[in-house]
Formats: sequence, C-alpha cells, structure tokens
Amino acid sequence: GDGTQLLLPKAINAATGNELAFPIIMAAIVAALDDHGDLLRMSIASPGNDFRLGACEAPPAIVSTYLGDDMTFYLEHLKDGKGTGEYIPGVKTLDLGVDEIMPFEVPAEDRNRTSPFPYGGARFEFRAVGSSQNVSMVNTVLNTITAEKFGEFADRMDAGEDPLDVAKDALNKHWRVIFNGDNYDEAMQEMLTERGVWRIDSGVEAIRTLSSEKNINLFEKMGVMSKEECEARETVLHEHYTGTVEMEALTLIDMINQHIIPSVKSSEVGPLADLEAAVVSLKDAVAAIHAADGAYEAAKLARVLRLETMMDIREHCDAAEAVVPANMWTLATYKELMFLDTHVGPAIEEIYE
Repeated sequence: GDGTQLLLPKAINAATGNELAFPIIMAAIVAALDDHGDLLRMSIASPGNDFRLGACEAPPAIVSTYLGDDMTFYLEHLKDGKGTGEYIPGVKTLDLGVDEIMPFEVPAEDRNRTSPFPYGGARFEFRAVGSSQNVSMVNTVLNTITAEKFGEFADRMDAGEDPLDVAKDALNKHWRVIFNGDNYDEAMQEMLTERGVWRIDSGVEAIRTLSSEKNINLFEKMGVMSKEECEARETVLHEHYTGTVEMEALTLIDMINQHIIPSVKSSEVGPLADLEAAVVSLKDAVAAIHAADGAYEAAKLARVLRLETMMDIREHCDAAEAVVPANMWTLATYKELMFLDTHVGPAIEEIYE
C-alpha cells in the first residue's frame, strides 16, 4: 500500500500478505544491479570521482552490492532450494553508555563502507555518489533499472511462472554481483573483475555507455528517454567533465604563474625550469582539448590532463613548497589550512592582553 517501505522485510511482507514478497523484491534489485552496473557507474561519473573512487573512503568503480552475512545466507538457501520462509533480520542492542539515552535496538548488520551499494537494514545506500553531484541522473537510473526488472518479474508471473521460481532464477543468474568482503583489497577487485561484475575505471568511458544500444533500448522501453535524448545527455555530461577539468587547469596555471614561480624566483631555490615548462604543458593540453573532434574526444584528453599531467606537475609544486622559506611562500600551506585558528590573525596573547 501507499507509504509501505519497500525494503523493510516485515512491513512489505505484511502489506502484501506474502512472506516471500521481500526476497522476490531483493532478487529483482540484485538482477537490476548486475544487468545495469554500467549505468550506475555512468550516473556518478565526474572528474572528482575519477580521482576519488577506490580511495578517500570511497568504494571502487566496481559495481557490486553488500547484503550482509544474514541476508546473503538467507537468499543463498532460497535460490538453492534449501529453505523458504520469512526473512527476519537480526538486531543487536546498542548502549551509548549515558544515563540520558536508554539502550536501543539497531540492525545487526553493519553497512560495508567499502561497498558502492550496500544494504543497510531498510534501504540501499549508493555510497559512490559524489558529494557535489546533482542526483537527478542517479535517481533516474535507479528508478528505471528497478522498474524495468519489476516489470520483467511481473510479466513472467502473469504468464504463469511461480514467483519463487522467478526469484530463484534471477538470483542464480546474477549472484556474482553480491560481495560482502573488502572492496579495497586489490585481489578481491581482480576477482570481481574476472567474475564479470561491471567495472569502468574511467568516468569518460562510463558516460559513453549512456548511448550504448543496451541502454538506449532500456530507456526507450521504459518511456524515460529517447535515443536522441540519451545522446544529448551524453554530450552534455562529457562537456561538463571537460569544462570542470579546464577550470582546474586554468586555475593551476594562475597559481603557478602568480604565486609559485615568483616565490621560487625571489627565494632563488626550487625547480624553476620544471615549473615554467609545466605552464607550457598545461596551456598546450588545454589547447588540444579545444581542438578535439567532439565532446567525447575532448573529455578523453581532459581525463589524461587531470589524472596524469596535473598530478605530475603537482610534484614540482610540492618540491618548491618544500624548499621555499615560509615567509616567501604566498599560498596557504597545509598547516595553515588545517590549523587556521593558530596560524592566521593575531596571536592568542594579543587577543587577551
């Protein structure tokens, strides 16, 4: 009914009067993730995420899902025909150790913070989305891929198939996308890749999948976007990717020209020749992006500029900062940024005189 939480086992089973409603829904979502992990990766593609995914407390660009040991055990027995019945999630008591707050129950399963799409007790959490992102495309993809799979399940059931058999079939076909381990472990990443779980390291290539035949067919089938709309959005996303990188590159040029090179010259220490060459490299790279044949080609060049050229140039900037005297360095240092209150403005003694 309206307002029923779809991913809360007790609530959805009670609303449907069917103890298998929840595992059937979970099977459909697992299948949707496995079929359309490329679209999920596309929906989070950005220069920042190309830099962040797999580090900085973010999951890698491999679209698996964490269900937790209890849920995985239950679904595995369900798909193998070893057991049926209602899924009853485990709980544990959390005591914060303060008199003002009584101990309370929480789900026994923790969220796996290395997983891009973990189940958290009553919801899935898409942990790979960038903090500055507009989530409209993310939600469009999530709603479309799940609606398509729910429709596929419903069609098969309406045609006479047993609902449990439909769920079992989906789980057996798509079990590979379930992974409860450490997504940061490179050996596990290799295992998931070999297993065939969607992995697209480049955000530029992920955006490219928006206009693949599979995905155009999906969006047209569901009445969400036409072929032309998919292609237009791909172009816009590539241009946004490129534009973001260009602004960062131009900012870096200004920082080197207006701050780092003058500081190196005035102090007569540091890699002056490397910094001057870096400015030329950056300007050449930006010019090459402007001359590229189309948004996709420009975005590919922008990714190389951001993740390779600018990273190499940063080493020259760091080398300069390491040797230039602090009183001649005109940019904020990490120490000043992290401890602003003790390094900027009047000293504490002056404030309280």
